[in-house]
Amino acid sequence: MKRRDFVKRLSLATLPITLGGIPLKLMADNALTRMAAQSNNDRVLIILQMHGGNDGLNSLIPFSDYEQYYSRRANIAIPRNNSLRKMIELDRTLAPGAQVGLHPDMQGMKELYDRGRMCIVQGVSYLNNNGSHFRGRDISFMGGSFDDYFNSGWVGRYINTYLDENFPGLSYPDDFPLPLTPDGKEMLDPLAIEMGSDVSLIFHQAGNIPTSISLERDPVGFSNLIQELNGFDDMGIDPRGFPPALLNDSPYGKELNWILGLEDKTEDYAQRLAEVYQRSATASVTYPERYPFNAPSGSIRNGLASQLQLIARLLDGGGPGQGVKTKVFMVKIGGFDTHASQVESYDPTMGAHAALMFHISSAMKAFQDDLRARGLEDRVLTVTTSEFGRRIASNGSYGTDHGTGGPVFIFGKGVQPGVVGAVPDMSLGKDNVDMQYDYRQVYANILRDWMLVDEQKINDDIFFGNFFTGPNEDGTGNYQPLPLAQQVISGVGENFISDRFNLKGCFPNPAKEKTTIRYQINAVQQVNLNLLAPNGQLLQILVDEEKQPGEHEVEVAVAHLLPGTYLYQIKTGFYTETKKVIVSP
Repeated sequence: MKRRDFVKRLSLATLPITLGGIPLKLMADNALTRMAAQSNNDRVLIILQMHGGNDGLNSLIPFSDYEQYYSRRANIAIPRNNSLRKMIELDRTLAPGAQVGLHPDMQGMKELYDRGRMCIVQGVSYLNNNGSHFRGRDISFMGGSFDDYFNSGWVGRYINTYLDENFPGLSYPDDFPLPLTPDGKEMLDPLAIEMGSDVSLIFHQAGNIPTSISLERDPVGFSNLIQELNGFDDMGIDPRGFPPALLNDSPYGKELNWILGLEDKTEDYAQRLAEVYQRSATASVTYPERYPFNAPSGSIRNGLASQLQLIARLLDGGGPGQGVKTKVFMVKIGGFDTHASQVESYDPTMGAHAALMFHISSAMKAFQDDLRARGLEDRVLTVTTSEFGRRIASNGSYGTDHGTGGPVFIFGKGVQPGVVGAVPDMSLGKDNVDMQYDYRQVYANILRDWMLVDEQKINDDIFFGNFFTGPNEDGTGNYQPLPLAQQVISGVGENFISDRFNLKGCFPNPAKEKTTIRYQINAVQQVNLNLLAPNGQLLQILVDEEKQPGEHEVEVAVAHLLPGTYLYQIKTGFYTETKKVIVSP
């Protein structure tokens, strides 16, 4: 077969499809589907790509080192005080060197953090980061160093390690396609789904062809479109697409048989995903659609929310066990290459970057609420990625230029909540945010603690180095286990909350004349503190006002109350707690 004909037939494995209005790429390799079918856990990883290089210093703003931050980027700096739109103090309980704030449009992420559903890693990069969009994405997707040129991605190698363990001795393409599971049962779902029209290097496998499909119609049209494919009909050969006999046992013939097997698989995926999508209920929570403040017209619409909403519906499928068994999703949001007009000249809290921060923060908050409402919160973890951060100093165009390190955000009930790392050094003479953690440390720890991959396989087969212990590539410091995710979801989140939001025991108790109630909050919030009768009837409003983060106390007179047991209750944001006070004769 001529090369142009082979390329033409190859395109049959990359059919354009959209589901629910979202372009998709489905990793349709039969080998991949076997992994999903046999996975010993039902955990899901979502990779959120912040395309263009996010400005970490205006996302995660130095709090205790604010003067230094302001001096390096005065024309785009987010206000700390004396402004209706000022930075959100993240966590007053953090060590002084880790104190940070969030952009004022990241209120949703603040609430996720306070609920113990978010972890932040400071200063993530790779050695000798050169600030290139294309090379930076390739490096972070392939899972290598600055001088590596792998033809596979770290997720693809994660897939291969499982395949090698469960199906030793397979060769490509001779042994493809194979039964989808050892017992011959068919795996209905693609292992990985990427939103958009690309197939990123992150999913590539060495010695294999990445394949995908996308649909540009409604879910029902998805199935109908695939059913209409004609294969090799234009060559006068079987319309189902079987190659002529002359290609039997040739390399081209083996490749084509494999690809055409994927065409059949595409039809299965089309019908399956359409059914799952239709069977699942629409979200009971409201996903944000637009940025509510001033921003360039192209930044107003929240393109991330619809992607996450689709994932929630596919994972749900209408009830327990009915959703897709897909293991890895990739969602994308662009616009982070903010060389100019990152902020509005009249207000640094407004503009294109503010809208992006709102889109991610509000969409992730809605997504986590949606997962919780569907009973899926224990299964899903989301991690952000961006090819680089931005420079410490702003430029004269109210923007920031290509930099190196930046923060990574991790979301989900399975996180180890908190902040890992310190505020970047922004002193004069420093152009870039230093690398505190190699990006592979982040992925390696998530693979081990969330996807439950064996540590040795991570070191030997996925990242080709020891990213848990041992010297860094440049010979300084040591890689170390990072508290990012939980192997077993326990009470970590609840303990995190109670360390930051709590209603303390009053003193004295029992009380005769008066008692003092103490409480702690970790956010600027409206606080309602009430004294209640044993049956819950309101007796007295003790506090009804906005309070700053920190510890507070209120003295309560009780001499006028009859002896007995009473209740005092705090309500603030998501947090509610009730305790007892005894009034003695």
